[in-house]
Amino acid sequence: MDFIRDRNHHGNSLVTMLSRWNHQHDNEQEVLTLNVLLLGDMQSGRSSVGNALIGGHEFQTGAHISGVSMTTEFQVLSRNFPRYFRRQGAESDLTLRVIDTPPLLPQPQSVHKLCPDGVHVLVVVVRADRSHENTHVETHLETLFGPEWRHHALLILTHADHLEKAGLHPSVYLTQTSDWLTALSNEAAGGVLFLDNSCDWPLIRGQPLRDRVLRLSARNHHRAVKVRTESGQSSEFTL
Repeated sequence: MDFIRDRNHHGNSLVTMLSRWNHQHDNEQEVLTLNVLLLGDMQSGRSSVGNALIGGHEFQTGAHISGVSMTTEFQVLSRNFPRYFRRQGAESDLTLRVIDTPPLLPQPQSVHKLCPDGVHVLVVVVRADRSHENTHVETHLETLFGPEWRHHALLILTHADHLEKAGLHPSVYLTQTSDWLTALSNEAAGGVLFLDNSCDWPLIRGQPLRDRVLRLSARNHHRAVKVRTESGQSSEFTL
């Protein structure tokens, strides 16, 4: 008994070495990394959504000058959430790699450079009180990713507190808003999430946002959609 205990202590046992190798191997398999691309017009709240996803305040936000965006170039931040969910019966880490884009349509080459393996979830951020803006977002998504974008899209409507002040329920709002936004809400496989900007929602809504992103990715079996190539085609890969 002492011999076995001493052998395990020094790590010379074949069983011990195999156990350690299997443990390290399992750890490698228990991390799911998702690329999340934020898209939206200026002052839509993209950076705040990014902060909610990573659970911090690293994306630049703050007081805005009218017509000026705080985000003028791509920002990429990652955050690991240990043992966030169970996958195939084992606890798994979730790593979110969140890419905040400048307003309007990002260049395909830039997206491909940052996410050569593709994007798992496309988060489209729109201000509920400015539904007349960004009317061509669906066309932009089609240009970047082809028709597959619909399976990976989640629509987030910020400044939903304006709806409450107007006595308008979110479900009613979607039937009365601009045609393009109603169509987008129907196209996005991840559905619609309303966020109230009158409170510290990046802190409050962080986990619900992450859960929604994870569910949408799982629905796609964690496949990522790639930015369209020069030939006008897009492809997917499987983790």
